[in-house]
Amino acid sequence: MENKKILILGGSGFLGNAIYKELCNYFDTYGTYCHATKPFASNKQFFRYDLEDDDIFHLLEKVRPQVIISALRGNFAAQVIAHQHLSEYITDHECSLYFLSSANVFDAYSKYPSYETDKTLSESVFGRLKIKIENMLLRLPKNKAGILRIPMVFGNGSPRIKEMKNQTLNNEPIEVFPNLILNVSSDDKLTQQIHYLINRNQTGIYHLGSTDLVHHEDFIKEVMDRVGNFNPVLKRVYTTNEDRYLAVLPKANKLPKNLQFTYQEIIENHVLN
Repeated sequence: MENKKILILGGSGFLGNAIYKELCNYFDTYGTYCHATKPFASNKQFFRYDLEDDDIFHLLEKVRPQVIISALRGNFAAQVIAHQHLSEYITDHECSLYFLSSANVFDAYSKYPSYETDKTLSESVFGRLKIKIENMLLRLPKNKAGILRIPMVFGNGSPRIKEMKNQTLNNEPIEVFPNLILNVSSDDKLTQQIHYLINRNQTGIYHLGSTDLVHHEDFIKEVMDRVGNFNPVLKRVYTTNEDRYLAVLPKANKLPKNLQFTYQEIIENHVLN
């Protein structure tokens, strides 16, 4: 197998770094960091890249990746410009891009779960940003872009779980949305799925979450039961009176059985291993 050269933009973040750790033993993998922390600044595989100040072309010319994974966070306007430049680069080079998008591209639809071919529509600023970048990438040749729509991600080291543990220890309430029906993922599962897609050169739109759905409140309660003998204070937030969905399910692009999982598996194997 040729040793693909991979560049992870946002490689020091929670998901970017999880992807780096999954891929670095199999591919020639590089990442970016923005704020110098020791392990990244001293790691020869990492480059400093500031979304707002640095020109991404310099970085691309230096690394010359065959695969780019965008897990960028930060200033929204700067993200749009960076992805415009990425699109130009990809058009002119032998290179493909995987973009970490979000279930929020569908947050204006609340009556049903969403599938790959559904039209995107968002009421949130975050969702609209992701749609804008998705639409840019959909104009690239089909074999050059993978759009990975991801639901809420949990996992032992995830910001969400850490925050919930801290809130409980400090007797602060954890917000739950009793009417919200969603699917979920974990850093472990997500990185395995991305690894598979890169290995197979699969592009297109993928919905990477659990195959089943759960109410947000039930999921959080079950997670907190596992974390330990806490009695978390739950603050129920009702945004509507009816159930609303924020779930991305696969229909057109299904991954192999060993890469599919249920929300129960996320709780049992990935939040608290």
